[in-house]
Amino acid sequence: MGKLDGKVAVITGGSTGMALAGAKLFVDEGAHVFIQARRQEALDDAVKLIGRNVTAVQGDAADLDDLDRLYDTVKREKGSIDVLWASAGMGEPAVLGEITEEQFHGAFWLNARGTLFTVQKAWARVWLNELRDRKIRVNVLTPGQVATAKQEELFDKATKDAFEALIPRGKMGRPEEIATVALFLASGDSSYVNGLELVADGGTTAV
Repeated sequence: MGKLDGKVAVITGGSTGMALAGAKLFVDEGAHVFIQARRQEALDDAVKLIGRNVTAVQGDAADLDDLDRLYDTVKREKGSIDVLWASAGMGEPAVLGEITEEQFHGAFWLNARGTLFTVQKAWARVWLNELRDRKIRVNVLTPGQVATAKQEELFDKATKDAFEALIPRGKMGRPEEIATVALFLASGDSSYVNGLELVADGGTTAV
């Protein structure tokens, strides 16, 4: 028996990295998972990797029409959502004083607008208080440095070594390690956890 047997989960940004690891783990634990991402090719690869009980919906988490299409698909195929992981996000290194408007708008559009409307279109306008009466919990999972394909693209070896030097164990996190934390928050194991920011960074912020 899995921790998410019979549950329906939606994961944005679910075609790569931590979110993909989470989608695979959620399916292994009994859920049917809907994943959304911008690139169809990456989604196709993710579906092949996960193998079963997964539906891919191409779209941008910051685009309201794409979000409507995602939730329409969920409603049509499964009727309701039990778990929502708004994981879509982006970032790129930039030096203060050289940040362009395009870089700011690109990051803010997805990271802030996308997260807000992903949740709002799924349930409510004011998260914790408004969702309280519906027995819906809202938590934030904040990962530290994690070895993902995007990180490989953005950082050279010297930068990665510098980040790893800050982590007590001296090694980056793995997407699967973040996925297990997400499973905890998504399952009944965290039934008394609400309104929490859970930092999974190997102890970096504690030293």
